This record gives sequence, C-alpha cells and structure tokens, in this order.
Amino acid sequence: MKTQRSIVILVVILTLLGLAAVRRGRVRSELGLPPAAQSGTIFGSLEFDGRTRGYLVHPPRGYHPGAPLPVVFVLHGATESNDGVEELSRMSVKADAEHFIAVYPAGTGRVVTWNAGNCCGSAMQENVDDIGFLRALLEKIQHDYAIDPQRVYFTGISNGAMMSYRVACEMAEQVAAIAPVEGALNVECHPTAPVSVLIFHGTADRLVPFEGGSTPFQADDNRRNNSVAGAVNFWVKRDGCAVPATQEITPEIHIDKFSNCQQGTAVELYAIQGGHHMWPGRALSGNRVPATDLMWDFFVAHPKR
Repeated sequence: MKTQRSIVILVVILTLLGLAAVRRGRVRSELGLPPAAQSGTIFGSLEFDGRTRGYLVHPPRGYHPGAPLPVVFVLHGATESNDGVEELSRMSVKADAEHFIAVYPAGTGRVVTWNAGNCCGSAMQENVDDIGFLRALLEKIQHDYAIDPQRVYFTGISNGAMMSYRVACEMAEQVAAIAPVEGALNVECHPTAPVSVLIFHGTADRLVPFEGGSTPFQADDNRRNNSVAGAVNFWVKRDGCAVPATQEITPEIHIDKFSNCQQGTAVELYAIQGGHHMWPGRALSGNRVPATDLMWDFFVAHPKR
C-alpha cells in the first residue's frame, strides 16, 4: 500500500513539473519574450508575410562551418512552445551526440498554432501561410549554416505532426523524410516526389484518435481526423512501396515496415499499444519507445536521392 501511494505521488509530481514547464513557455510567448532555450540554442526571428516569426536553432556542440550537416525541424503542438518541444523531444541532446542541426520554429497567435489544413486555431482560421514561412526559414538556415540539402527532415507532435504531414505534401522536393508523432494527415496531398515517412501513434490517443474521427477533447469542434491507417496507405501507394509490410509485434508496440519504395524511401508505423497523446519514451508517456533515437536512425537511412 505504501509503495502504491509513493508511485501515485511520484506521478503527480512529474505531471506538475511537466505542466509547469509548458506554462513557462506559454507565459514567455504571451509576453513577447524569447523562449528559455537550452544551452547552445540560439533565438532567431524572420520577417515573413507581415509577421515577425520566431525560431530556435541548435547547432551541434563544436559546430564549425565546413562539411554540410543534416537538419531536423521539430514542430511544437497547438498551444505549446518551441522551447517546450525542444525539451520534450530532447532533439538538441541528440543533435550534439550525432552532429546535426536542430531547428524549432514557432507557430502564430496568442494561442499558438500551425495551419495544418483543418487544424488548428487562429492559424487555420486566418489561413496563415505556414508552408511559405517554413520554406523561407529553411532558406535562411541554409544561408546561415552549412546544410546538406539531401538531408532535410521534419518531425512534430500533435498539430506539429499534422504540419509535418503538410510539409511532406507541399515541400516534397526539399524534404527527405518526416516523422509525425500523434498527428493526422488531414490535407489534400499531392507530393511532387517520394518522401520517407515514419509514424508514431498511440492506440489510446484521445486527442487525435488512432482510428480517426472526432473527439470531445480536441480544440476544433468540427474537425474530423483521418485515420493512421489512411496515412500509412497513402504514403505506401505514393512511394510505390512493396506490400505486405514486414511486422514486429510485442505487447508494447506493433511495427509495420514497408520497403523497396521509390528512390530509396520507406514507410514505417510504430503503433504504441495503449499509448496516449505524448512523445514516446518520455517519463509521462508510460512506454519505453525511444522515438527520438528511432527517428534519427530512420532519417540517417533515408536521405534524398
């Protein structure tokens, strides 16, 4: 009984710490202050379409201009912040270890969102040109740093995952691979080139349901999400992958891997059994799936060809 009580107390403490970190990011954003970035992370801004758009960039420790490096863009969820997703994903830690550049763009609005098609908030309602912004930001990062144009990658969570899908649909000529976490492919998608896709999604996600549809927990009342299976099937067909998939099944995770796709691309699904709306592998996720490590390995294996 004492052990159970201790576990409950620990979970509550971790939850409160997580909420406090998110709240700090929101307060700084609302006050117009730069995010509280991690060591080695630089705050930047870009004038685009009448707005001052913020971003964070984390060059790897010991970075020197020279050989071009891969770049990974990480997109925060609705109502969240770019410094929050830097901490959540721990992508800057991975960038230091594997020597790539991590970039954390910021959405728009007092309640910060991305225009991912049918989600979310003021970015969607005002039809903010987030694709144009991300194109312009990629161009700026390529100007400021030595970037390998064959190794440009995007990931994101929730609304940020939806935006990463949209990036693959509309920036396919510039992006080698995406790794959406707990998002949905909710836009008309006509990519001009194959894109490798790695999907992480919990089967018990109540904000963006695995099977698709709407939910009372979502921010936009009228939104219907497409299913994870629909996203997988779309990219398998678009990338011309061989079927059926090879499968790996454990009590914690079901993995489908589609290979022999066009131009060396691949499509993979990590369906986390009982997983919720959280970055896999973090303390509050309730699972041990090392999403950041797995997506980096996937990115390394799938440059643009």
